[in-house]
Amino acid sequence: MPVVVVESPAKAKTINKYLGDGYTVLASYGHVRDLPPKDGSVDPEHDFAMTWEVGADSRKHVKAIADALKDDNTLILATDPDREGEAISWHLEETLRKRKAIRKDTTVRRVVFNAITKSAVTEAMKSPRDIDAPLVEAYLARRALDYLVGFNLSPVLWRKLPGARSAGRVQSVCLRLIVER
Repeated sequence: MPVVVVESPAKAKTINKYLGDGYTVLASYGHVRDLPPKDGSVDPEHDFAMTWEVGADSRKHVKAIADALKDDNTLILATDPDREGEAISWHLEETLRKRKAIRKDTTVRRVVFNAITKSAVTEAMKSPRDIDAPLVEAYLARRALDYLVGFNLSPVLWRKLPGARSAGRVQSVCLRLIVER
């Protein structure tokens, strides 16, 4: 049975009904990897290399997906059709490859649908594609900028502006300043 991965358990349950017994539908429960909150997780000196780690809460979900792939060599990534959904699919594929859950004969495909209806899901399954690399690259650029600016600027804000929360969401302003220079 092909293994289909969606983001939430509620979606998994509904989509499982639509696809039937010929598929194993599992949830990733959102992002499975993140940048560790330590200095050096993004290295601007080495082409902005990023160090990712699987979250403690995500390990059991990744294991369930890896276990399901032991019985089938088809992985269908059906996370949300936005940049974050594309990133979740990319993270899942990368993580499963590192675990060797994706073998040489494993087919990995991406499907997207904009509604959780039987017709939308079954139509999407007819048009699988690869992961959209430009969307993943956009996510990585935003995440690197968010990390570098937020991680370095937030402590300054906390010292200078008591009660300030974080500088993590200033990427757009920083990117505009960089582009203008």
